[in-house]
Amino acid sequence: MITQILTLDIAGNPFKWISPEDATHYYATDKVAWELGDREFVLRGGVSNAGVLSIIRVKPIIAIARSERMARMMRVELPLGDDNKLLFARDRHTCAYCGNMFGHQHLSRDHVRPRTLGGPDTWMNCVTACRECNQAKGAKPVHEFRPLLYVPYVPCRFEHFILSGRNALADQHDYLSAKLPKHSRLLA
Repeated sequence: MITQILTLDIAGNPFKWISPEDATHYYATDKVAWELGDREFVLRGGVSNAGVLSIIRVKPIIAIARSERMARMMRVELPLGDDNKLLFARDRHTCAYCGNMFGHQHLSRDHVRPRTLGGPDTWMNCVTACRECNQAKGAKPVHEFRPLLYVPYVPCRFEHFILSGRNALADQHDYLSAKLPKHSRLLA
């Protein structure tokens, strides 16, 4: 299992999943403002001239202070992604047209307003559809096919990080889940 460290901005908003090794940079440069989590990852470095082994202890959740790059990145809209993993997870692997749940291999991305009619490839224009419904809909607008059983929405940062966090630790999942809006499908 690959462990990930959840990095936050100083206000506690999710910023990025990083490796424990990458987290050592923030510890070594004294940019960790605060940390959370019961678990601790111990990384061993080199030996000093005095013969002391360097050790850095990394927590599963760290807040980074004094990062201008982070502030700029927080303004960027979170990506939908190309592999549909996040979209399917947002929609709980449920077809927006027939309402049935399917495995990843039987699902596809459907554009509510078809791309051929100028529909964008965005969170608000995409839903999960089974391959059968998506083929039947084709390039028709949704009002010419069937009504949507649920509406698309843009996941908040906390929801996006739950959807994208592979092998998230319990501490990380609990932290992110506590900040989910009431309308999140992850709460259902």
